[in-house]
Amino acid sequence: MSNQASDDTVKHRVTDDDVISPSSPSRWRVVVVVCAIVLALGMVAGAGLWMTAAITVAAVIAIGNWVAAEWSRGVVAVRLDLPEEGRDIEVVIGSRVPVTVNITNQGRLPVAWVLAEDLMPRGAARGAQQSQGSLFDPRQTPLPIEGDRLAVMALMPGQTKAIQYSVRCVRRGYFQIGPMVLETGDPVGMFRRYRLGARPMYITVLPKIQLLSTYEIGSRRPIGEIKIRASSMTDPTRLRGIREWQIGDPLRSVHWAATARTGTLHSKVYEPSSVAGATLVLDLHVETNPDRHEPLRTDLTITTAASIAAALHDAGEPFGLATNGRDAADRIRTEGFRGDHRVRDASVKAAGLKNKNDRLRPVLVDVDRGPVQLKEVVRTLARLERTDGLTLAEFLVETESRLSSETTLLVMLQQATEADIGALVGLSRRGWAIAVIINTLDLDRYSRIAGPLLAEKIHVSHLKDEDSIMDVCRAQMAR
Repeated sequence: MSNQASDDTVKHRVTDDDVISPSSPSRWRVVVVVCAIVLALGMVAGAGLWMTAAITVAAVIAIGNWVAAEWSRGVVAVRLDLPEEGRDIEVVIGSRVPVTVNITNQGRLPVAWVLAEDLMPRGAARGAQQSQGSLFDPRQTPLPIEGDRLAVMALMPGQTKAIQYSVRCVRRGYFQIGPMVLETGDPVGMFRRYRLGARPMYITVLPKIQLLSTYEIGSRRPIGEIKIRASSMTDPTRLRGIREWQIGDPLRSVHWAATARTGTLHSKVYEPSSVAGATLVLDLHVETNPDRHEPLRTDLTITTAASIAAALHDAGEPFGLATNGRDAADRIRTEGFRGDHRVRDASVKAAGLKNKNDRLRPVLVDVDRGPVQLKEVVRTLARLERTDGLTLAEFLVETESRLSSETTLLVMLQQATEADIGALVGLSRRGWAIAVIINTLDLDRYSRIAGPLLAEKIHVSHLKDEDSIMDVCRAQMAR
């Protein structure tokens, strides 16, 4: 999967069609019908007071409806400092992103009141006062707000007022800021108008990357960069020494120069080596990534994967990504900003995530080298979310034909079912190079998962916390 999921994200454009009808259109119609009945009765009975009251109420309704419509059409919102069309703002954890939205009255009438609110995803921001403590505490709300994103203001013709606040990016992720919802109405409160003002902006918060001093998980493919203890095949490019010829040594391994010099057959001795590349396989299914461990354990998985990708990039090795998780950019592209915006509460709910994340299409980044590949992998990791779609076993069956056989499948998981372990063992028996990183604090759970894998000579590492990232890939593999 390429990064086009982010570039193709549907951005909301404000048009005249965004002016929304009143929230209760039947209410004023009832009032009009009542006024008409009162006016008719007054004409029949000759009651001038009734007629005056009916005409006055009808005039108030008509003027209120016209004023509300004019105010709604005249007020516009413009978001400043947006990136180029089709691009997101990319920042690192701990960054502050300033947000400025100008509210302007472009109409001919003074606007007595307009309520402007910049929407945020549910649970993404609850105010800076709830985010005290460590800047990088993953239990914090991911986007604490510093400033006010909601204001009620009065605007004279041509006047502009700004809503300014900043978003502090505490955790990695992909977040939608906005759109701006504008609410206004007539002075007596009979009519209300809602419209979407400034289009949304999108922020990608990149995960942290730990510097790995070594990476020594190799594949079963020879002629590589990592020396290993044993292998069924040796690397003919890595000469370790010579020894006397023994029965069974192939003819191509004879060291003819030493044989001619000593008069006795000698054979070359090679070092076994392996390719260090990896395809990072992340299990992000909700059943094996339970809520009680979130977002701590998932973010630890993402940080580990990004750190390994950076280490492979620095070593000039190939790497890729495969996961059953959901790309948040793809979610927003397919779902958009949907909802009934005639009610402001419904607009706020539309900014949140769906409860069911039933993504069935895997997220794949093909194996490659270079800084462009690293940027794409890290950006994709930043946007990943858990899903109710494919389990790890189903995902491996679905994608086996699309995974690179030249690299190690480095599988990262929190928990594993019997089907998941069976799928990993099956891949290993079919010749795939498999290594597993178990992300858990529970030593008993680690032992239960690692036992069947170690019995099949699958390399297993224990990822307990961020400090263990440095050690998780240092173990030399014996093939």
